[in-house]
Amino acid sequence: MNNLVEKQDKSFGFSIVLLRPEIPHNTGAIGRLCVGLGVSLHLIRPLGFKLDDRSVQRAGLDYWPHLDIVIHNTWEDYILSQCPKRLFMMSTHGEKSLYECKFEKGDALVFGNESSGLPKNFYEEYREVLFKIPMPGEHARSINLANAVSIAAYECYRQQRLN
Repeated sequence: MNNLVEKQDKSFGFSIVLLRPEIPHNTGAIGRLCVGLGVSLHLIRPLGFKLDDRSVQRAGLDYWPHLDIVIHNTWEDYILSQCPKRLFMMSTHGEKSLYECKFEKGDALVFGNESSGLPKNFYEEYREVLFKIPMPGEHARSINLANAVSIAAYECYRQQRLN
């Protein structure tokens, strides 16, 4: 019983959401990250690969069986079933920096796919919660999805750990 209480006290209540991910090894690496942080991963269809794809499993290594993963058919299914406390959309189209976010338990970090990002209507619909990772390099358009998720997830973890 003490282990259960101790485990709950150490948990960080946020989740990672990938909309229509396309590249299996990115999703595998993100799954491994989620296991390391003790957070859930939500994938919203369509997926650009099969979850039993060797590339996903190779990137996730032996962590994949420990991943709390939920697959949703649509964005609406995700919203209705999970009822996230707050959404933080991460995109190169965001005007506010990730480092302006004040994360809390129950938040969801949402990422679009590798080739086209978030669905186009999200940029207006979720404008107030659209954030970017600063990229001061003059030739940078974007960074790898798995890297972006890592940066945002660890900032969320850092803030929750301090509170």
